[in-house]
Amino acid sequence: MAATRLELNLMRLLSRCEALAAERRDPEEWRLEKYVTALEDMLRELKNQSSKPAPELLNEYSRKVDFLKGLLEAEKLSSSTEKALANQFLAPGRTPTTSKERTPATKTVHLQTKARCTGKMRSELLGTDPLAMDDSEELNIRKRKGLVSDEKQSALELDAVLQHHQDMQEKLAEEMLSLARSLKNNTLAAQNVIKQDNQTLSHSLRMADQNFEKLKDESDRLEQHAKKSVNWLLWIMLIVVCFIFISMILFIRIFRKLK
Repeated sequence: MAATRLELNLMRLLSRCEALAAERRDPEEWRLEKYVTALEDMLRELKNQSSKPAPELLNEYSRKVDFLKGLLEAEKLSSSTEKALANQFLAPGRTPTTSKERTPATKTVHLQTKARCTGKMRSELLGTDPLAMDDSEELNIRKRKGLVSDEKQSALELDAVLQHHQDMQEKLAEEMLSLARSLKNNTLAAQNVIKQDNQTLSHSLRMADQNFEKLKDESDRLEQHAKKSVNWLLWIMLIVVCFIFISMILFIRIFRKLK
């Protein structure tokens, strides 16, 4: 099915945005952000049309627009580390936008951005000036462009970008591995502490049960002892009363005989 006028305009604007994203832009550059906003509106309108493209092509357009939008959001971050991590999760397009491209422009922009962020991170770690490094890199690129053809130059740049990307992935993998190890050690330490606390709590509960049983036994013994003492005291009082009663009777009888 032939492309509609809206789809052609979308492809042209998308190609223009990819070209702007590949260039070095000033922080005050506003065109790319406005173009991406217009791309979102055109893509939304294209999805609502009756004669819309195939779903695979629409997904590819959405993928490229989301990539450009994410690229702009990553550039607004403050530190180079955050920019590198944000660019790491961006997904470029899979197919070229125009027939003149051999590889997708968004993929090239993605690799260039990753290499630029890696260079800034390296310059921050080494304490060098990233602007001076960028100027020297641009001079070297211009010299090499005078010696080799554009096709060979792009291949060399792509290899360098891929190498930087691979180095950054290895570094991130090492950092993630060290974080995973430290997390595992902390988890094991916390597990041991919790296990010891559970053992101490179980021992305290057993001791409390034993003390309760002993206290109960002693309470029963004390109660039985109190009952026994009360019984003996009652019998003694009865005996004393009987003795006093008999003594009184005898005393009365003896005094009558004397009279």
